[in-house]
Amino acid sequence: MDSEPRTPLEIHLVSAPDSAEFARFARALTRSSVVALDAEWKPVRRPQSAFPTVALLQLACRPAAAEEPAAVFLLDLSSVPLPSVWELLRDVLASPDVLKLGFRFKQDLIYLSSTFCAQGCDPGFDRVEPYIDIMGVHNILRQKQSGRKTAKVSKSLAAICEEILGYSLSKELQCSDWSQRPLTEEQKEYAARDALCLLEIFSVFQAKIINKGNCLNGDVVLHSDHMNLGLKEILKESETCSAIVRIKSFEALHIVRTTTAEFPHGIVTVDEASFRSSFRSTEPMDKALLLVVRRYGEKILLKESDRRPKASKKKGRKRSSLNSVSKEKRETFDEWEGPAPWDISTGGDGCPKFLCDVMVEGLAKHLRCVGIDAAIPHSKKPEPRELIAQAHKEKRVLLTRDAKLLKHEYLLHNQIYRVKSLLKNEQLLEVIEAFQLKISEDDLMSRCTKCNGRFIQKPLSTEEAVEAAKGFQRIPSCLFDKNLEFWQCMDCNQLYWEGTQYHNAVQKFIDVCKLNE
Repeated sequence: MDSEPRTPLEIHLVSAPDSAEFARFARALTRSSVVALDAEWKPVRRPQSAFPTVALLQLACRPAAAEEPAAVFLLDLSSVPLPSVWELLRDVLASPDVLKLGFRFKQDLIYLSSTFCAQGCDPGFDRVEPYIDIMGVHNILRQKQSGRKTAKVSKSLAAICEEILGYSLSKELQCSDWSQRPLTEEQKEYAARDALCLLEIFSVFQAKIINKGNCLNGDVVLHSDHMNLGLKEILKESETCSAIVRIKSFEALHIVRTTTAEFPHGIVTVDEASFRSSFRSTEPMDKALLLVVRRYGEKILLKESDRRPKASKKKGRKRSSLNSVSKEKRETFDEWEGPAPWDISTGGDGCPKFLCDVMVEGLAKHLRCVGIDAAIPHSKKPEPRELIAQAHKEKRVLLTRDAKLLKHEYLLHNQIYRVKSLLKNEQLLEVIEAFQLKISEDDLMSRCTKCNGRFIQKPLSTEEAVEAAKGFQRIPSCLFDKNLEFWQCMDCNQLYWEGTQYHNAVQKFIDVCKLNE
């Protein structure tokens, strides 16, 4: 079983400007020192003349007060009048008192700005500052761990989550239709997790950069006597490190700006409106966070060219005859075709075997839970030819949600099935119905969910299980006096027993497959 995310979810759906959730949202933004951002829109299958319309903006807020829990706000841009939130969001995105986190957020910002401009909120959004990208955070942590400079790598957010936080981030709803309302509970949780994990990854990063008040590279000691001095005294000291000078300079600048904003005819010439906007009611960062921002912070600036959709570089070619043929072929892709490879009369064993590609990898575990042979690709990012070769060699039906794979169907004699459902339970029912699978209660939990292997025929005693588990699996001591039977996978040697998780899983699939009816 995958481990569950550690941080509990506090989700607020903001769908009206006069709601209590909107008031809570506005208050949270003014009291947060770190805000993680993500956006969702309806997937676009081919190049368009306009950018996609952002349907949902997720903001995970970490309050400046450490004792307060983080909260995730789902801003429903399909329901909330955009002018009512434009200024609030613009202020937060540009506020120097709020660190913004994202994962390759520039594209999200372009789509977000376009969405607001289309509703009269011109010029939309043109900057996010200060900003830290979680992709950069991951590369810095890799260098810290190895102790030397390493080549930058580009990983998915799910892979980074697995590596740093130790839990898997499901991406099965990424391509769902985010423009439909109401959002499902699964969509809400998916969207909230996507933003919240950015906060969690940054917390790990910050803890490693700032350790007991000290920078890891020895640049600064936050608790030194220098921190109690003013900027004038600091500049007189000859041995003061540059980081403390930067902090004190920033504090002094903040005081000057705030004073100027309060008194329109102050002695310093500044852009009063910008400071009223940027410093309206946000709380200044604490010194530890400020250190991280000053060293690793960057900014996203949109150029005029970013605001125009890029035309496709592919040159058009005349394919009048070919188009009609390919269109006819595409019409058959959505339906199952061809002889059943598990048909005994054609050399099959009477039971279908499946290969689930990376887009439906979660379906493989569900199929195993109901006793169906379901494998996954040998590599994490297989090429289409690798998938087809594996399916052909192991005589499996390839299950996918990738329409591009269907053009290779001739290589597998039509034994590729495109799964239409998004959620794993619905995908399971779809495959059972499409392939007319017969599922019984005796089949449940009869395969290893980890590797798809079969179990040994004879169960192990507790003593035998403890001996078999040495070196790779821990048997909880609370099971020793319960006289349980243990079952071992013949392929990966994983041990299972009929505990609470087993009974819960059995009941779940009895309900999902409607075996009681």
